[in-house]
Amino acid sequence: MKSELIVDVTPNDVSIALLEDSRLVSLQRESRSVSYAVGDIYLAKVKKLMPGLNAAFVNVGYEKDAFLHYLDLGPSFASYIDVVNQALDPKKKLPDTATTKQLPDIDKHGSVSDMLTPGQRLLVQIVKEPISSKGPRLTTEITFTGRNMVLVPFSNKISVSTKISSAAEKQRLRKVVEAIKPDNFGVIIRTSAEGKKVAELNHELRELAGRWEETLRNARKNLDAAPTAVYEEAGRSVGVLRDVFNPETFEAIHVNDADTYRQLLSYVNLIAPEKADIVKLYAKDKPIFDAFGITRQIKTSFGKTVSFRSGAYIIIEHTEALHVIDVNSGNRSRASADQESNAIEVNLRAADEIARQLRLRDMGGIIVVDFIDMTLQENRQKLYDHMRELMASDRARHNILPLSKFGLMQITRQRVRPDLEIETAEKCPSCGGKGTVESSLLFTDTLHSKLDFCINDLKKSDFTMYVHPFVDAYIKKGLFNSLYRQWRKEFGNKFKIVADQSIGYLQYKVIGPDKQEIDLREEKDVSSAATKNKRKAQTRTSDKND
Repeated sequence: MKSELIVDVTPNDVSIALLEDSRLVSLQRESRSVSYAVGDIYLAKVKKLMPGLNAAFVNVGYEKDAFLHYLDLGPSFASYIDVVNQALDPKKKLPDTATTKQLPDIDKHGSVSDMLTPGQRLLVQIVKEPISSKGPRLTTEITFTGRNMVLVPFSNKISVSTKISSAAEKQRLRKVVEAIKPDNFGVIIRTSAEGKKVAELNHELRELAGRWEETLRNARKNLDAAPTAVYEEAGRSVGVLRDVFNPETFEAIHVNDADTYRQLLSYVNLIAPEKADIVKLYAKDKPIFDAFGITRQIKTSFGKTVSFRSGAYIIIEHTEALHVIDVNSGNRSRASADQESNAIEVNLRAADEIARQLRLRDMGGIIVVDFIDMTLQENRQKLYDHMRELMASDRARHNILPLSKFGLMQITRQRVRPDLEIETAEKCPSCGGKGTVESSLLFTDTLHSKLDFCINDLKKSDFTMYVHPFVDAYIKKGLFNSLYRQWRKEFGNKFKIVADQSIGYLQYKVIGPDKQEIDLREEKDVSSAATKNKRKAQTRTSDKND
């Protein structure tokens, strides 16, 4: 599987698309002026204590106070606050964490009132970005993330990724890191460290330790400016690359901004200099997302309804704390005669799309999926195993429960930033923006689908499709490679497309050889929905009888 990273930098925001075999699997978009991103460190002030919650509200400069729970102080809080207090005292020498005496761990059942006081200054790190009406979530367990490891000040623990399967390699990495790490620093060894040489690991470890020292210096320089940021994670594009980059599978990194290009090139030169040529600066006039087919994929992948193979589709609804996904088989002309076979086929394909959508939209919290009902236990188990296999590559922490007796699958997925929502509908050009229409970019896909339905399902021929003159001109643009020519080649000369000025911009009608209009409204999966409701009603009845 070949991966590509496409970075679109505009004056207002940065969009990062990850493609796997040219298919969009991840999209991140943020304002270029964004603050309070995960990993950023702030010099903050405790605003008020909440003993009932065993937590504190902390002023980090955001419009809403940030939340710091007692458990997020970390077991090494006593050592941490000793070093921070020394760093924030201009009369004292800047502390050296490696030579500082480690103090005993705090009581994990203690009270926040014993540890913090209002007005106290802290170094805090963002672990969850502001979501909806909530402010950021904080921790004082500071970490610095690199490509191969994570450095944790005030801890001497060494952890190795469970995804490294070789026991011998785990032991080697543990010994190497034990030998090179400074005192009073813990290390989490990431999966990408597998097979790395000592010199490379040592270089990265020193760099991460330098970031902590720089953070302490910045905190002392900005004492009077608190609350203020004292350390910011690398740009989001570099952060995404750091987390997903694999020299063996990455084929190209395309970026349309010179500064971001230099950042990415510098990073790749640092970790895989032999692959530096995959970073490419895009300088054409055509928008970079259009050039790589990402805009079309965004239009088809976001929105309430998402279609996939053979006419089946899913409907995604969102609430404050819950996402609900309904699976429908739609108008599947090639469906199996057996209802159970049809259900498992649609459900497996829906699982593929749902796993992609969770990553693509970065959906977090509780997700409930209403699959098409299946009666055989082996099919229910097969679907559950398939979903677990698909989600195994998802880097966000998650948990999946087997199908309930109502045919529902419950998934929880780590939520550290707001879900990505992109509006795909457009203002209606006919009413001046009082209504909305589906994306005009996808209208040609709709016409192609209707032609397919009319010819292959309804078995019609010698009919005429009437469209708006602008649409007709677009379809017939190009002498030898027009959409009209491609469709005639695909379906045969069974139809004509003709301009009609009386038809709306995104409307169409089809007239048969008998001069009667052909109804192309496709039948939705009424029988499947009815079956669902019937079975669930039967279940509820049996429960009452019990």
